[in-house]
Amino acid sequence: MSETIQLNSGTSIPQIGFGTSKSADAASSVEAAIRAGYRHIDTAQMYGNEAEVGQGARASGVAREELFITTKLNNGHHAPADVFSTFEESLQKLGMDYVDLFLIHWPMPHLEVDYVETWRAMLELAQSGRTKAVGVSNFQPEHLDRIIEATGVAPAVNQIEVHPYFANNEVREYSKARGIAVEAWSPLGKGNEFQDPALQEISAQIGRTVPQVILRWHLQRGDVLIPKSDDPQRMAQNADILGFELSTAQMEAIDALDKGEDARRSPHPNDFGAE
Repeated sequence: MSETIQLNSGTSIPQIGFGTSKSADAASSVEAAIRAGYRHIDTAQMYGNEAEVGQGARASGVAREELFITTKLNNGHHAPADVFSTFEESLQKLGMDYVDLFLIHWPMPHLEVDYVETWRAMLELAQSGRTKAVGVSNFQPEHLDRIIEATGVAPAVNQIEVHPYFANNEVREYSKARGIAVEAWSPLGKGNEFQDPALQEISAQIGRTVPQVILRWHLQRGDVLIPKSDDPQRMAQNADILGFELSTAQMEAIDALDKGEDARRSPHPNDFGAE
């Protein structure tokens, strides 16, 4: 897998990544994913599996410098002092000297700690060299505007929910217009998309699985994608999306499946974590 996207920080991110949220056995899954060719692994403090991710990465036998490792700041750690201390804890759990990308997991606008101050702390971490890039996750246009206006620095990445039933185009386009790479979490949706007649028709036309069709759609839209699976065979299938292309008509047919806000898998970012 060689497709990469250049980030505004100067580093490159592999466009096809491997997600570890709710992994049944993150160590074994990460080791298997890396052996299957993945070089981009996504975890988070919230997932509680950073140590297992680090264990799997080491067990793969692939050199650290060949891997792109992302982790994310947990929601209760937005105070600048907590950003620094919990980041150090993440490095210790991963067993690594640095990560390639560190993200604010959710904006949490209802917290007493202003996420602008959280972002300033993230920028300090980037300057220290212990993370090659910093970014955000689940940030809406208004959240992006505030941190960019306050600091003059745009995130390298905005990781957001994107799948055929929730294309999230407003946030995607807003991010990309500001030089922010878009990374799709839950790129395959809830799985009920697999029975969609339009996707099944495209699958039959090109002789590829529906998940491969969906992931290829993401790839051609220019997004970073992080599918997850504990099944080595499914991991390999999810990664095998470089040897074919969707036609313009097929891309448009998938674009037309967007159901808007009703298809979100999670609460709106302004509501996530609010009591």
